[in-house]
Amino acid sequence: MEPVFFVMAILGCGDGTTQCQAARVEPAHYSTMAQCRADAANALARNTDLEFPVISAQCRQSGMIVAERGKLPTRG
Repeated sequence: MEPVFFVMAILGCGDGTTQCQAARVEPAHYSTMAQCRADAANALARNTDLEFPVISAQCRQSGMIVAERGKLPTRG
């Protein structure tokens, strides 16, 4: 069974936090959401090369639980 972990997506946004799109995903995996959020400032500092007026970081769950949620129910 695949473990559950968190990844940090770096988003590029228009002015403010509107019209954001995923620009890249940090290579680090975090054991908890709190660890991921604690590294957000560092991740943003590593990604200042993006050409967007605003960049932001968003922690996302990855692993087995996400895969399970993505399954469609089957009909008997």
